[in-house]
Amino acid sequence: MGYKNGSVLLPTELLRQIQDYVDGEYIYIPRLPANRKKWGDKTGSRSMLAERNSEIYRKYKSGVSVRQLSEIYCISPQGIYNILSTHKA
Repeated sequence: MGYKNGSVLLPTELLRQIQDYVDGEYIYIPRLPANRKKWGDKTGSRSMLAERNSEIYRKYKSGVSVRQLSEIYCISPQGIYNILSTHKA
């Protein structure tokens, strides 16, 4: 989300109409649904976590305990169980 100056960006009449509602205040204008991005799409975090979770599942299947995985990845045992149950499905 970026900051834009309305007096530069908007036509004068539209700016005056908006000022009738929010004079000098900040206003958030959401993106159009077609322009929205899912969490992690821009930074690659989503794919990084998916890869990490797959690795956790593979290690678990090869015999690494939940406790060991918890310590290796700094995730609570319950978090590891959540990853495993999601990956099984």
